[in-house]
Amino acid sequence: MNLRASILVTGGAGFIGSHTCVALLEAGHDVIVLDNLCNSDASVIKRIGRICKREPVFVEGDIRDSGLLKKLFAKYPVSAVMHFAGLKAVGESVEQPLTYYENNVSGTVSLLTAMRKAGVRTLVFSSSATVYGKPASVPITEDFPLSTTNPYGTTKLIIEDILADLCRSEPDWCVARLRYFNPVGAHESGLIGENPRGIPNNLMPFIAQAAAGLRDELVVFGNDYDTPDGTGVRDYIHVMDLANGHVAALDYLQKHQELLTVNLGTGQGVSVLDMIKTFEKTNQCKVPYRISARRQGDIDECWADTRLANRLLGWQSSRTLENMCADSWRWQNSFQDKTSKENID
Repeated sequence: MNLRASILVTGGAGFIGSHTCVALLEAGHDVIVLDNLCNSDASVIKRIGRICKREPVFVEGDIRDSGLLKKLFAKYPVSAVMHFAGLKAVGESVEQPLTYYENNVSGTVSLLTAMRKAGVRTLVFSSSATVYGKPASVPITEDFPLSTTNPYGTTKLIIEDILADLCRSEPDWCVARLRYFNPVGAHESGLIGENPRGIPNNLMPFIAQAAAGLRDELVVFGNDYDTPDGTGVRDYIHVMDLANGHVAALDYLQKHQELLTVNLGTGQGVSVLDMIKTFEKTNQCKVPYRISARRQGDIDECWADTRLANRLLGWQSSRTLENMCADSWRWQNSFQDKTSKENID
């Protein structure tokens, strides 16, 4: 059987990974998903297939399993890897730092080792704006000082450093480190989206669950920040724009042998209250919320300077805040798990 070269997507059943699988398939790539399903569900593979009229190959497993990786690279002609696999909850990382270092950092070393043995040297890495810590100003450019405020962010920064060291020691690697800001929204079909287990860590699913009556209210942490309405300001990017940014980075690496580091965002800041108001207006619904005290470590405002990605990748975000809100609400009301209010905590 002749197999075409494929893109391996680790964590491809998760929120960002699944949408990137759609973007890759629509761009004509064959896709293999490796996911241990610790924060996702295998049913997403069939839903990707419904969107794209063809499914990615699915392998259930963990990037820390070196034996599995050896078999996978031997069986499939992988030409590049998109690496999303890893734990991502900031609060949980503070409570369980060793778990995060073992999963995220050790897992990545395991993956890179398997890639090197298989002769696969093209990688697009899912990094994060958390590597900028508390920025002194906005918008944030790629040359800002790097620091972290939690173990999750530290794992991202350590992996970035590992990739830089690897590219220095073995210049034939082609690596993109994509620092993205706040992914929200869902595929416009309503077939895939963000489906957090338990209490959401991100704003948009919390808003959607509160609007749907699955939660009594949304808690807004702090209204005394130095921002126009007192609530925190962030750069929210539609997950499909983000997915297309990954495909653009892969295309770039196929033409340039280098270590690429770029921000992916909209370049615009939106406050928590603005997001709530836009969600209500767009979807003609009510989002009950209350103001609470600030959370330790939260910053006033954070948004990206995206000019480097615009110039190098020919990419920029195109979907509006209204698109993000409408697509999130469609997903909330269609295929998301309708778990009862009593069982979602």
